[in-house]
Amino acid sequence: MSVASYSYKLQPHKVRLEFFRLLPISLFVVAFGAAFGLAATQKGLPPLEAILMSTTVFAGASQFAAIDMWGGEVSVLPLIVVVFAINSRHLLMGASLYPMLKDISPGKRYGLLLLLTDANWAVSAQDYQNGKRNLEVILGGGLVLWLAWIVGTWLGVYFGGLLQNPKSLGLDMVLGCFLLAMALGGRKSPRVLVAWTVAAVASLAAWRWLPANTHVVVGALAGGAIGFFWLEPKDVEAPAEAEEAAQ
Repeated sequence: MSVASYSYKLQPHKVRLEFFRLLPISLFVVAFGAAFGLAATQKGLPPLEAILMSTTVFAGASQFAAIDMWGGEVSVLPLIVVVFAINSRHLLMGASLYPMLKDISPGKRYGLLLLLTDANWAVSAQDYQNGKRNLEVILGGGLVLWLAWIVGTWLGVYFGGLLQNPKSLGLDMVLGCFLLAMALGGRKSPRVLVAWTVAAVASLAAWRWLPANTHVVVGALAGGAIGFFWLEPKDVEAPAEAEEAAQ
């Protein structure tokens, strides 16, 4: 039974489990939300608008970039370009989830993608490599991270002096270490190792010689090109399909 012919239904108890699975990571998100809330108020953004921005936008790095460009007069076009460059990695992340999302309704599909972050994407992608389609982590994990970002922004707006610089505590390394652990815990093969190596080299080169924030996209495209031209044998996808058929 192919994945395409299987109608996937989110299971509420699994959503709750994934919510608590990513709860530890969300505590570090609170810290950076607090840093954003403080930065927003220092730039003159009213507290309610800062919280509303985190609630509706939910894009940490690009929100910091937008605040850096904030002022009495805001250049809209450069702001759009910078935010798009930072968030363009979501185009590739969403494309990588297509095999898991293609047979659910558009409303549910795009509703899930609203909560997509680096952390829950990494978990979902690794689970799929290991033969399990886990869309519950996108919903449950995304919800806990979204709530943590809002709570952190609120704390930063009103109690920002308590944590002005999360990087001084090394908190900026937490998500990177988490993503690295997800990558190392995935399936190992020459194809995967070559893709990661090419992506890393391309990303470092882009970081060194190309405009800021383009290295993420360049690395992802380089690694993705390896995956596109170096295809796995057909039977590699069998575990995922078997798991879906058994549910």
